[in-house]
Amino acid sequence: MPSGVRAKAREERERQAAEAAAARVDAQARAARGQRRRARLARLLPTRTGRQTGAFARRRRIRIQVLLVGLVVLNALLWFAEPSPSIRALALVASVLAAPVLYTVLFRKA
Repeated sequence: MPSGVRAKAREERERQAAEAAAARVDAQARAARGQRRRARLARLLPTRTGRQTGAFARRRRIRIQVLLVGLVVLNALLWFAEPSPSIRALALVASVLAAPVLYTVLFRKA
């Protein structure tokens, strides 16, 4: 009798091990499908280039940030000072269109 109990216990362990192995195979197959899907998507998207790290690039980033902060502050002041939504929208569009011109005028190379 004891050998029958041991045989049943061994069969149960083997069955559990087989289920665990099947689950691992399924998980690996799912992970592989996900990796293939991500690789396929990555081929469709443009590659990102690294950010420029030199002194000139840093200076350019600072200049752009200064200009954008100035435009945002100007628009915020106008937003609180002017109740008309059309004037607010016009100022927002004008600041977007004027930003490249202002950058060129304020920070051009002499």
